[in-house]
Amino acid sequence: MKSIKFMLLLVAFCILGATTSNGQSQANAIDKYFKQYVDNQDFTVVYISGKMFELFGKLDIDKETLDLDDEEDVEAIMDIARDMKGLRILTTDINSDRYYKEAKSKISTGEYEVLMTVRTQDGDNVEFLILENEANNKIAELLLLVGGDDFVLLSFVGNLDLDKIVKLANEMEKD
Repeated sequence: MKSIKFMLLLVAFCILGATTSNGQSQANAIDKYFKQYVDNQDFTVVYISGKMFELFGKLDIDKETLDLDDEEDVEAIMDIARDMKGLRILTTDINSDRYYKEAKSKISTGEYEVLMTVRTQDGDNVEFLILENEANNKIAELLLLVGGDDFVLLSFVGNLDLDKIVKLANEMEKD
């Protein structure tokens, strides 16, 4: 129960931020990078389409299903799920440093707003970045890049409303 709340708060924390507008070209760069390795057996690949999130948003889910304390938490989560357009995850522990450097060179992360960067003495790198649609003040993408023992590229794409994220964080904070 608490681990689900922790993960949701982590995602909510990572999405809070701002600025940039050229999302389409970066989405294409990430799409190309993802497609380059989608059939490579060295990678674990996860893709969840916008249709799946749309279906999830229509489900009648109660607080017991998600192991939450109240229905307001459920509604806040479902509200965000309805806005998701896709999730892509690409990960490997083979030549991870090579893939991390390659992703950094092919994906212009400079067009993203950095939310958090972690670098360890062991050589691990973790970067949370967002791409904001300035026209409607919504998050177009949350990007996670990890290098070190494992390479991870995680991309949440959607039209995420900052007000909904704040509402979710506030609901989770009450419990």
